[in-house]
Amino acid sequence: MKFLPLVTAAMVSLSFAGSAFAASDGGSSSTKASEKKCKKKGLVYDKKTKKCVEASRGMFDDDFIYINARAMAYDGQFQHAINLLQLADNQDDPRVLNYLGFSNRKLGRTAIAMEYYQRALAINPDYILARSYMGQGMVADGNMDGAKEQLAEISERGHQDSWAYVMLENAIQTTVTY
Repeated sequence: MKFLPLVTAAMVSLSFAGSAFAASDGGSSSTKASEKKCKKKGLVYDKKTKKCVEASRGMFDDDFIYINARAMAYDGQFQHAINLLQLADNQDDPRVLNYLGFSNRKLGRTAIAMEYYQRALAINPDYILARSYMGQGMVADGNMDGAKEQLAEISERGHQDSWAYVMLENAIQTTVTY
């Protein structure tokens, strides 16, 4: 596989990102999910009760919801991530919208995902992670021109050395998306 070095290099660069997760949200919150990972999928660790619980509206703040939903999404628990994100008070938080897009995209609901990415970018056009994930969705759909437009937008915003840029560039070159 001649593309393996590109993907491997990108993944190595992720390990130096200083986070337990593949991508940063741009520094708007801590990147650490609950210290304890729950064995049963869809649950989050509640520090107060010291138990894994099913979250409900008003139980946790939006940062907690976002961080744990992102961890679920990166763990492949896409529907659980969506369910958790839907509990956030601020449904217009670009981070929430981005991961609703990411999780829907990974579940094969590309049109829904694109709507979430567009909403996130309408609120914050500089949210390069949303641009990268949106571009990767475009690659998966065969819309290489759209993906290249998102790559150019990331570059024009001065982030050509970012994880978001590298992963989208690799996706365009290899058609392998994160």
